Amino acid sequence: MTSNAENQNPLLLDGQAQNLLFREARTANAFTDEPVTDEQINAIFDLVKWAPTAMNAQPLRVVVIRSEEAKARLLPHMAEGNREKTAAAPATVLLAADIDFHDELPKVFPHVAGMREMFAADEASRVGMAELNAGLQVGYAIIGIRAAGLAAGPMTGLDAEGLSKEFFPDGRHRVLVAINMGKPAAEGAFYDRLPRLSFDEVVETL
Repeated sequence: MTSNAENQNPLLLDGQAQNLLFREARTANAFTDEPVTDEQINAIFDLVKWAPTAMNAQPLRVVVIRSEEAKARLLPHMAEGNREKTAAAPATVLLAADIDFHDELPKVFPHVAGMREMFAADEASRVGMAELNAGLQVGYAIIGIRAAGLAAGPMTGLDAEGLSKEFFPDGRHRVLVAINMGKPAAEGAFYDRLPRLSFDEVVETL
């Protein structure tokens, strides 16, 4: 006989939400031609903004590419193996780290004075913090895309420097990842699920 405690789900999300965000979600490689709407994009990034970053810095900056003109600028900077699926995706988002994120600290981290000036004097530390925390936000963005019922196809097979110059010509942003997004195609969207390491292989409790 099992106790009530044994029957309780240790996660607050129900099974359907867990599957949507994690277990059944996979990197997508083919999409339908159904558009990704402004409303979906706004909802995704309005959700993602609430996730934590160090000092609430929020260094992620995003360019959404949907037009044929913008895709023509994007595709030459993608690795050859990523060009065809990127051309066919209804939307691609470029996720970049703003290395001048410190200019926003008086607004987003107002209770500690002098943080903007501290980072202004140390660009190496600023770049490291920007890239680490924007990287965290990339992960949040993937979950946000899935939460909208869309599939995400994140890619690092790209010319990051070339994309940064093309879409962030101020020279103060560094592209980290491109993510294709949309409704997954009925065929060819997903590869077979690859193995995951088990709890015992990655977790030690002291």
